[in-house]
Amino acid sequence: MISDFFYKYYIDPIRYQQPYNIVETLTYAIILIIGIYLIYRWMSRSSWLSDAGIKIDGTFVLATLPYVVLGGILRVVQDTGMIAGDIQFLIVTPFIYFVLFFYTVTMLAISRLLFLQNLTKKPLSFYSGVGIFSTGIITLILLAWGINHTHVDLSVFAIILLMAVTATLLVWVFMRHVLKWEYITDPLYIALLFGQLLDASATSYGIDFHPAVHYIEQHVVGSGLINLTGTAFVMFPLKLVVLFPAIYIMQLYRKEANPTFWHLVLFAMIVVGMAPGIRDMTRMVLYV
Repeated sequence: MISDFFYKYYIDPIRYQQPYNIVETLTYAIILIIGIYLIYRWMSRSSWLSDAGIKIDGTFVLATLPYVVLGGILRVVQDTGMIAGDIQFLIVTPFIYFVLFFYTVTMLAISRLLFLQNLTKKPLSFYSGVGIFSTGIITLILLAWGINHTHVDLSVFAIILLMAVTATLLVWVFMRHVLKWEYITDPLYIALLFGQLLDASATSYGIDFHPAVHYIEQHVVGSGLINLTGTAFVMFPLKLVVLFPAIYIMQLYRKEANPTFWHLVLFAMIVVGMAPGIRDMTRMVLYV
């Protein structure tokens, strides 16, 4: 009975690439909340970063963004089918979050060690650089695979990126000059806007306009609204309905909240938009 439930709601959707179901969605949301809290507790009690001058702040979040991009394109490796066997499920939600977490923490630990051994004076620069390098390697692997097996359409990349940048700029201008939110100039909020609107742009283009592959929205709320309205562009108002109050509330409690916890929450908000956006855009470029 329990095994049937587990396979129906968790294993089969991964194995057969089905859209997320409500049980899956709620479970992953709970895992994310628990994960943020546990990381916060660990970071608060541990001094292993502070002895290298590393704090969980805006600079740290920005330095970690390459690992978010890495997670997005690493997920596409499984989409291509280049990895056979059950090992491929290590780079599928939710397991990919654990894989990326351990990889990121390992690189952070190495950066700290290099600093303590006087081999680098900027541990966060090394840490971020490894993320960029890793992302570059996986990108080259995917490009090579695409050239030999499907198609690499850089015009799709340009269109989706232009949509995301344009939407981000328009929303940013409204927040800054109409609502007078001066704090929206913070790079963290810009990253949040871009990540979420990149996800909306990729979904909208992929479902409504992609020239060769029929894509579907995998998340419960998004797919329901798309079916209701008949267009994937409904993802933009859906994102904005969440982003406006989310940013306002985050800023409202910024000074009162624990800085480590505040930055971890904001980082999680960036991840849940940017990572799937990167994945979807990369899939569409490779036609998979």
